[in-house]
Amino acid sequence: MTDDVVPPLFTDYTSAGADPWPLACTAAADGTEAGLVIHDLADDRLRVAVVFAPDLPLRQSVAMLPLCGVAFQTALGILGPPALVPQLGCDGAIVVNGGRCGALSIAAGTADPAAVPDWLVIGLTLDLANAGPDGGHTPETTTLHAEGCIDVSPAELLAGWLRQILLSLDTWHHDGLADLHTRWTAMARDLNGICTAAGQTGTLIGADADLNPLLKTDSGTQMIPLTQLLRESA
Repeated sequence: MTDDVVPPLFTDYTSAGADPWPLACTAAADGTEAGLVIHDLADDRLRVAVVFAPDLPLRQSVAMLPLCGVAFQTALGILGPPALVPQLGCDGAIVVNGGRCGALSIAAGTADPAAVPDWLVIGLTLDLANAGPDGGHTPETTTLHAEGCIDVSPAELLAGWLRQILLSLDTWHHDGLADLHTRWTAMARDLNGICTAAGQTGTLIGADADLNPLLKTDSGTQMIPLTQLLRESA
């Protein structure tokens, strides 16, 4: 356990170098309470998995994926330098100043879109710095340090992200998804450009009312259910 890394309403647990994703999914399946945050804060990489308890059918509760993406980009915009341009890929990618530097993942206790999941886990991986002399860096990828975020600590970023999640959940509860839809659209990486999500490629023209991406293809406009982005729990 650690102290003062996550805000109130969350339970803080460090994975001590292990991958938080399978640990959180296993804990969720075993009935842990919502709000568990398992994290691995390293110098070059941030890995986090958060357990939630949805009260809506899976087809609606998967909106947590773009919600957590918007929350992260909002937190990064507050903590990072003024010139930072954070964006979201329609597949959960996190893009900063045009380069991919991380991703969000989602898993749930059911694959049935009509069922209310017993649990839902959102995972975040983020490259903070190159791991080696080159670090596998390419023009399509980047790190937060390379984009001027050297003074943003992993713990500070994690806490800021979780606070923004709580604010976004409160807005969703009281006002629906309209505000989140507007914010997601403003941050979408490939809006009006080519996007690939769940094996489908087309021009991203927006999202429907439940935040499922809409792709324009040769066969017409295709709605890509966010449920197709569900990841295995291990």
